Amino acid sequence: MKSKNIILLGLLGFAAFESFGQDKKAAAEQKQIVDGLDKKKDHYAGISKQIWDLAEVGYQEYKSSEILQEELKKEGFAVEKGVAGIPTAFVATYGSGKPVISILAEFDALPGMAQEAVSEKKIIEGQKAGHACGHHLFGAGSAAAAIAVKDWLKNGGKAGTIKLMGCPAEEGGSGKVYMVREGIFKDSDIVLHWHPSDRNGANPSSSLANISGKFRFTGIAAHAAGAPERGRSALDGVEAMNNMVNMMREHVPQETRIHYVITRGGEAPNVVPAFAEVYYYARHPNREVVRDVWSRMEKAAEGAAMGTGTKVELEITGGAFDLLPVESLAKAMYKNLEVVGGVKYTPDEAAFAEKLAPSLTTPGKAALAYTEAEKVMPFSTKLESMGGSTDVGDVSWAVPTVGLGAATWVPGTPAHSWQAVAAGGMSIGPKGMMVAAKTLALTAIDLFKDPALIKTAQADWLKARGEDFKYEALVGNRKPALDYRK
Repeated sequence: MKSKNIILLGLLGFAAFESFGQDKKAAAEQKQIVDGLDKKKDHYAGISKQIWDLAEVGYQEYKSSEILQEELKKEGFAVEKGVAGIPTAFVATYGSGKPVISILAEFDALPGMAQEAVSEKKIIEGQKAGHACGHHLFGAGSAAAAIAVKDWLKNGGKAGTIKLMGCPAEEGGSGKVYMVREGIFKDSDIVLHWHPSDRNGANPSSSLANISGKFRFTGIAAHAAGAPERGRSALDGVEAMNNMVNMMREHVPQETRIHYVITRGGEAPNVVPAFAEVYYYARHPNREVVRDVWSRMEKAAEGAAMGTGTKVELEITGGAFDLLPVESLAKAMYKNLEVVGGVKYTPDEAAFAEKLAPSLTTPGKAALAYTEAEKVMPFSTKLESMGGSTDVGDVSWAVPTVGLGAATWVPGTPAHSWQAVAAGGMSIGPKGMMVAAKTLALTAIDLFKDPALIKTAQADWLKARGEDFKYEALVGNRKPALDYRK
C-alpha cells in the first residue's frame, strides 16, 4: 500500500511539474508577443497619427483605408478592397484553413470635431472633422494585432487564418451591416474587436439598436412678405414633424433615445423654404422596439407633410442591431487584458491629464484620477448596455464576437468630445491602443491553440441567439449610403 501511495504521489508531482512547465512556456510565449508589439509601438503610433491628421468621415476614408491596406500588404496579407459595394471597405487575409479568426478595424472620423492635440479647446482651422471616437486608433491597433498573430502563425508554421476586416462608416453609416448582409463574415469562426475608451475593461456588454435616416420635405417657394399665401414651407413640415416626435417621447419605452438635427432649413428668411431636411436617430436596447418607434416617426412625418401642404421623402441611412455578448469569450479576453495591464502615464502625460480634468467635470462631480487608466476594471457578468450604438451589433448576430475597451483617453472623458480628439492625437491615445493590440493578439492566439474554446463560444452564442434566428438588416435592401456625409 505504501509503495502505491509513493507511486501516486510521484505521478501527481510529475503532473504538477508538467503543468508548471506548460504555464511557464505559455507565459514566455505571451511575453514574446507583447515584446514584439512594444518594439513597433512607435511605428503603429505613427500610422494612427496619419489617420488622425486625415480625419476622413464615413465612406470618404479613401486615404485612411489605403494606409492600412498598404501596411498589411507589406506584411504579407492578401488584400481584397471594395468589398460589399463599399470603396473603402477591405478584407486582409493571411494563412489558410481553420480556424478563421477575424479582427475588426475602423477608421472614420466625426464631422464638426476638429481639435488640436492640446489640453484646451482649440479648433484646427480649416478642418471639418476629427477623431472624437478614436477610430484612427481602432484601425491601427487592430492592424498591429493582426500582424502580430500573422508573425506567430508564420514563425510556428501553424495552420489557420487571420483576417483584418476594414470597416468604414461606423458613425451612422452602418458599414459592417452591408458587410454582414453580403456574407463577408460567413467563413469566420470568431470575431474580435475593441474600442477606444477612458478605462480598460472586457466585460460582456450590449448596446442600443438603432435606425437613422433623413426626412426630406419639399414645399413651394414664395416671397415671405409679398406673397406668403402662395408658398408652402418645407421648414414648417420639418418643424411640425419635430413637434410631433417630441410629443412622442412621453409615450415610448423609457430606454428609448431619439435625437435629430435640422441639416437644411432654407436659404434666406425672406424666402419660403422649398426644401428642408431633418436627420433623425432612434435607439433602444431591443431592435423590435426601434422598428416600432421608427414606424411611428414615419407616420408623424406623413402627418406633418399633410398638415403643411408639403411632400416628404425618407432615406434610411443606417441601422444597427444590439450587441450579442458571449460570456465565455469575454472571460478569455479579460484574462489576457489582465496579463497586459493598463496604461502608465509619463510626467508630461500626467500634466496633460491634470490640465484637462477641469473640463471633464459636471456640477457636483469631480474628475476621475488619471491613475484609473493604470487599472483593469473588475470582471462582471452583469449585462449592461454601453449606452451607444454600433454596427458591430450586426456582426455579433452573424458570428460569435467579443471586444474590449482600452484607456486611450483621460479617465472621465466622454466619446464624441473635443477632449477625446485631443488625447487621441497625442501619446496617451497610442498607449491605450497598444493595450488593445496586445490583448487582441493574445486572445486570437489562445483561440488558435484551443479549439475547445471556439466550440464552447459557438455553443454559447447559438444558445443566446436562438437556432431559428434569421438575419434581416434594419437598413433593408438599400445599397450603402455612400453619400450620407456629403
